Amino acid sequence: MILAAVVVYGRWLVVARRRGHRWPAARVLSFAASVALFAVLQFGIVGVYDRELRWAFVLRLALLFFAVPTFAALGAPVALLRLGGGTRAAASADRLMHSRPVRVLGNAIVSPIVALALFAILLTPMAASIRESAVWALAITVLVPVLGFALILPLTEPDVIRSSTFVTAEFMLAFVELMLDAIPGIVLRITNSVLDHATEMASGPAWFPTPLRDQHLAGDLLWFIAEIADIPVLITLFIRWQRSDRREARAVDALTDEEMDALTQEHLDRFRQ
Repeated sequence: MILAAVVVYGRWLVVARRRGHRWPAARVLSFAASVALFAVLQFGIVGVYDRELRWAFVLRLALLFFAVPTFAALGAPVALLRLGGGTRAAASADRLMHSRPVRVLGNAIVSPIVALALFAILLTPMAASIRESAVWALAITVLVPVLGFALILPLTEPDVIRSSTFVTAEFMLAFVELMLDAIPGIVLRITNSVLDHATEMASGPAWFPTPLRDQHLAGDLLWFIAEIADIPVLITLFIRWQRSDRREARAVDALTDEEMDALTQEHLDRFRQ
């Protein structure tokens, strides 16, 4: 996955520059950061001990869901595809970005529910089975970053147009997400019994914590990451609201007095019906 991402992104970058397009270095660095973080999560201490330790599993899961997709989306791979990819690939990307599933996933109404459902699994006995399964480890490696990317990408794409009213609603719901995302982490932290029922201490180095302490550490990490991850989302929503407001203001300024009167009258007629 790392090799494929680097080769494809690099190829689009080279082709885009050959076509005369300039690509910001900050975007390249963001994409490189996502790949580097993914490698650390796979091959570092978190990837080594994620089956034995809850905190390592939760840290890997949370960063694969929040951090890796965010850095990848800031690298703007879809925009780079339009500049350096083939015509068919660019057209397919545009259709995908404007498809109903992407539009549904890419708003602040759905994303809190998805995040809450994902991390709520950690509060059930299923968490131990998933954590200790090699099949689930592979599925998490592939599917969780893809899901997080699908949620964050529409927020970073400037051609995904929404009304200022809808963006305002998203902005308000993002504050609700601040609380919802933290619920699983809070429950893990304050509960004094092992929720996944795996009460035997994992065999390993002497620094391994007890199962309950392991759960509390996992709750601390999830609580912290879930709160921090919402800050860039709030900033992005605020920027998108400003752009949407300016776009609608320009559209209103372009109307003639007669068109403005007709639009006002149409608006008033809806309330009289």
